Amino acid sequence: MKNSIKVERAKKNMTQQELAELIQVSRQTINSIEAGKYVPSTVLALKIAKIFGQPVELIFELEEGD
Repeated sequence: MKNSIKVERAKKNMTQQELAELIQVSRQTINSIEAGKYVPSTVLALKIAKIFGQPVELIFELEEGD
């Protein structure tokens, strides 16, 4: 699964730590999601999308084979 979290954070000049605090997870969780090492739960994906004011499908995209 691909995601645009890093791009969306940059648009808002937001650090991984700031995003993590807003959605109540660790900075390492945000790092792992951005790196594609961890697929977030539906609830977490929805929280992230809400922070950026975007539909979840604009933040997260399935790749072929997912």
